[in-house]
Amino acid sequence: MRDHNPTANDTLASKVDYYTRQYNARAEIPDHPQLFTRWQNESALVRRTHAGLLDIPFGSATGERLDFYPAPRPGAPLLVFIHGGWWRSLDKSDFTFIVPGYHEAGFNVALTNYTLAPEASIEEITRQQLRAFAWLYKNAALYEYDPERIVVAGHSAGGHLAAMMMAARWHEYDAELPANLIKAGILMSGLYDLDPVRYAEFVNVDLKITEANAHRLSPGYMSQSHPIPFITSVGDLESAEFKRQTSLIASQWQSAHRGDIALQGINHLTICDMFALRGHPLFEQSCQLIANS
Repeated sequence: MRDHNPTANDTLASKVDYYTRQYNARAEIPDHPQLFTRWQNESALVRRTHAGLLDIPFGSATGERLDFYPAPRPGAPLLVFIHGGWWRSLDKSDFTFIVPGYHEAGFNVALTNYTLAPEASIEEITRQQLRAFAWLYKNAALYEYDPERIVVAGHSAGGHLAAMMMAARWHEYDAELPANLIKAGILMSGLYDLDPVRYAEFVNVDLKITEANAHRLSPGYMSQSHPIPFITSVGDLESAEFKRQTSLIASQWQSAHRGDIALQGINHLTICDMFALRGHPLFEQSCQLIANS
């Protein structure tokens, strides 16, 4: 088995073997079912103890829903979190556990959903997130947050979608939107080059990434309409490919990159725990980025 990035001369079988091992993060985390259960239990507790508005529609598809948790005071920034799960699993409700720390720090929090693959393509999922952010900008007055201080955060496939939002040409998408709709970004263990993912058959059976569409779906090869300050993070226990992906986006948008948060002893899933953990450098630097947005 190969332990380094395949070249153009490698066989299809060797690429499939390498990228399947590199991207099958759950296979490297034996306790992932217990971790997901813990997230669900902690998130259910937050929904019982924190005031929030659930399943607000931002579009017509059943997946186009978001949850909103207001800040203690009106006019605060809005943190928008996009969940991962290879675009084909998990739900915004699995990540409500991130809310308390950011609520305590004085921020509004929104968690967005999307129609999962294979029912929706990555192109359509991206368009759904565009609709979510357009809706959030236009409805800021109703929910009393500052539309000029919207920050995006995303994990794994959600990191890809967050980066796509950071690359969006908002004023071209909708003339009523400002070009700088998003003021900052937090990208965690994301996927910014989708070409190698097409060799990971365990997910591409649903995603249908091809050589033809991989590049146009890869924010790691896109420019930004304007520099959006952002931080990155990837666990030290993650694969070489996930680390390469993070290095790619940091290099591509170097002028706006405000730093990478080192994570010792953290894997592809427990990074979300660090994002929610008061006092952890990832949480604290995320708060600083939001506060300065």
